[in-house]
Amino acid sequence: MSNPISTTLLLPETPIAVKRLKHHRHRHHQEMEEENHHHHQQIRHQSLLPGIPDDIAQLCLSLVPPSILYSVCRSWRRLIYAPSFPPFLSLYAVLLPAETHPHASNSVEFSSFDPISSNWNALPPPPSDPPLRFLFRHPSFISRNLPIQTLAVSGNLVVLAATDDRFLPALPHPLVFNPSSEEWARGPPLSTPRRWCAAGAAGGSIYVASGIGSHYKLDVAQSVERWDFSSSAAAQRRRRRRWAWRKMGRLKGGKFSRDAIDAVGWRGKLCMVNVKGDTAKEGTIYDVETDCWGNMPEGMLAGWRGPAAAMEEETIYVVDESRGSLKRYDHVIDEWVEVVEDSMLKGAQQLAAAGGRVCVLCCDGVRIAVVDVAAPPPIRMWVVDAPPGFQVMGIHILPRLSHSD
Repeated sequence: MSNPISTTLLLPETPIAVKRLKHHRHRHHQEMEEENHHHHQQIRHQSLLPGIPDDIAQLCLSLVPPSILYSVCRSWRRLIYAPSFPPFLSLYAVLLPAETHPHASNSVEFSSFDPISSNWNALPPPPSDPPLRFLFRHPSFISRNLPIQTLAVSGNLVVLAATDDRFLPALPHPLVFNPSSEEWARGPPLSTPRRWCAAGAAGGSIYVASGIGSHYKLDVAQSVERWDFSSSAAAQRRRRRRWAWRKMGRLKGGKFSRDAIDAVGWRGKLCMVNVKGDTAKEGTIYDVETDCWGNMPEGMLAGWRGPAAAMEEETIYVVDESRGSLKRYDHVIDEWVEVVEDSMLKGAQQLAAAGGRVCVLCCDGVRIAVVDVAAPPPIRMWVVDAPPGFQVMGIHILPRLSHSD
């Protein structure tokens, strides 16, 4: 006996039969799409903890490490990236294509490394009007890259100074990236745009000192400006006041305009030295409260032998780049105490510190060493590789990006 289903499928297809078949397929496809959409919505809106309102469940889950939440289920994975959920810290990097032409400009990129998913995520490009024309390499500076000076301030990434392709200051005003909104904004214009300056943050304010404008001027080399970032950012959101820089107490000399200097915020002060590396240098400390400059303690200056950063503006770390030794400053005895020594830290380019971790940009520019300084001994250290095809120019630790599936 023949199979009626098979017989039906083998019958010649009349125009009416074809029309009905197409209609049936279209309707079936729509039903499948609706079913999949409904299923997806059910998954997306399933309760975080059965029987508990989501707002209470979120408070409970915020006590669990994000790495655990990420590995349990899709709804918890989405939760840890929601704007309403307490953000974990991520590593942010200023990137340069590894094969950049010596005269190339305008090729800087910014990216964030998510420590939970172990993925690099590109940031949206900064405003391009006027076009950004950063110069990184030039035949006149064979052994070094031209710096791009960036800061982490109150959970924001601030691009402060750089050199353009005409050897002039590239930024008339800072560029600010907010990880929560994933948007860039322009800061207030500097009275004198500059490069190769000292830049740092303390107490939610940004400070720019010394540097070079279109050419060297002693007045600029001794100048100091402050931008009360935290207060003015809140006022800007309320549209009540414009952002502005304020002139502060001047430096005694112009010796801090020779290089891009990190002014490290520490216990209500800014600490900085006038040259990088393991060489003889001068140091100074700025008191934020009194607006006065003073001498750096002898022990602090003697051990400042490489890049430095402060953890929550309470503890300063430095890498002795000739020895590859990470040290912590003890202000009571005015000495640097070794935390760990490793050959990978030799020639370190930059430090970033937050959340119990110290991140060290290695000399090759393609590895970032992460040191857990909060955990009990022995010290744990691991490596984050730069995105393929890129060289890292600078690093910071900031709240993770917010996104959804």
